[in-house]
Amino acid sequence: MAAVVVAGLLLRLRGFHNPILDHPGWRQGDTAAIARNFATLQFNILYPQADYDGPPPNYVELELQIVPFIAACLYKVFGVHEGIGRLISIVFGLGTIVVTGAFARWLFRSAVAGIAAAAIYAALPGSIYYSRTFMPDTTMVFFLTAAIFACARYFWDEDARSWRGFLPAALLLMLALLAKPVAVVAIVPIVCSALVRFGWRGTLTRPQTYALFAVALVPLAAYGKFENAHAEWHWASGITQKHVIPSLRASFTSAHAFGAKVLGVGVALRMLAHTMLGPFGLAFLVAGFALPYRRREAAIVYGWLAAVFVYIYVVVTVERVDYYLYVVLPLAATVGGNLVLRCWLAVRTTKRWQIAAAAAALLYVAMISVDRRLVAPYYAYSKSNYVAARELNASLKPDSLIVMGHYDPSILYYIDRKGWEEDPYLWTPFDEQSAIRKGARYFVSVEHKRLKHNVELYAWLARFPVDERKHWPVYETDYTKMLPGAEERWRAFRQAERSRTLSQPQ
Repeated sequence: MAAVVVAGLLLRLRGFHNPILDHPGWRQGDTAAIARNFATLQFNILYPQADYDGPPPNYVELELQIVPFIAACLYKVFGVHEGIGRLISIVFGLGTIVVTGAFARWLFRSAVAGIAAAAIYAALPGSIYYSRTFMPDTTMVFFLTAAIFACARYFWDEDARSWRGFLPAALLLMLALLAKPVAVVAIVPIVCSALVRFGWRGTLTRPQTYALFAVALVPLAAYGKFENAHAEWHWASGITQKHVIPSLRASFTSAHAFGAKVLGVGVALRMLAHTMLGPFGLAFLVAGFALPYRRREAAIVYGWLAAVFVYIYVVVTVERVDYYLYVVLPLAATVGGNLVLRCWLAVRTTKRWQIAAAAAALLYVAMISVDRRLVAPYYAYSKSNYVAARELNASLKPDSLIVMGHYDPSILYYIDRKGWEEDPYLWTPFDEQSAIRKGARYFVSVEHKRLKHNVELYAWLARFPVDERKHWPVYETDYTKMLPGAEERWRAFRQAERSRTLSQPQ
């Protein structure tokens, strides 16, 4: 197992020192900003803040920010550096390798299955890449896998009426759900395992059943209510209420919407096969489920699989990003471990088992090579954007508010200013005036060509001095520094605009 963990570590060190502009920069930028704001603004895990939507505080409604808060604690000692966030994800990613191996070893009663499952998980493309990103997903997958494992052991290894083993199982499930509510997927295999172990009557009459889910779900509900009360950005509930639930409801009432859902499932499965599992991981998943399973094993793996398909249908067809499929990876590795075990049992008594072992080793090397190439584009980032953002960080007045004409929290993170990030084509002079009244002193035109297409805003900003020597033109939006004749030129623009409107045929 130690060799597998070391190999997993080496695979995850690629691009460790890259700026968080690599994929997905927007998600990493938000996470890094929240961590920095914990360390520099408000050191309280219950009050996560983004860098945008005006002057701080900018509270956001998200999952419990475990990774950013751990990073903030380390920032207090070592200073702010986003590499610390990558390191935290790597640690949890390596922990998932170990937990997956231990889970498969217990489930299939074989050290071979455990080592194989750990090795498979370590080399899956989604695991390799996302285990080194500054995001909460790797932490959630660690707690999800550990929670399913702990609950299964509690049900099957302890006395039916015992509380021994209850607390670790309940706390791990609680942490999984708080780390990211996507971990609700874990509830299905846990319930299936309980039903197979105790039956309907035994499950429903055990006080431990209700206590387990109370410990897991009550903190999640309380945290969600607390965050919803003071957050300005309602990401979690907003996505659920405005996108996920309407899409699901429509799929039951409209043939067209149902067809779109089915097509969305196909898109999700292609993402799963390509950048998350790769061809080898997909083969392990499919072939692994072609094998027969005993009652205990079937309850867990088929319950997990059923939960994944429901989750894909409900959520991933709306939020079409591949790392939302992260929860499938430990399952694929676990059933893959069982497949390797069956193959080993079939060849170990033959005279050519050594040849089979050598072939398996070569196949594993090929798997690593292929899987690394699949996610290779994800490591790319714009060096020019990084240099430009750092240049603005050094040249703009400290603590000044800015409007950035571009949607990308990772760029705003490196500019290291609070303010607004907006589409320069949709932003209006009235929006800009409102931002200036709230303290905005710069407009950073990251998408300058798009700004020029917004002729009204482009003309209005012309009243301010602009530094075009920078990579991105920067307007100094300070009314005391307005250019001579600015108001007259604006009135002339508005008059010309009205004249063109009146001359157009109605």
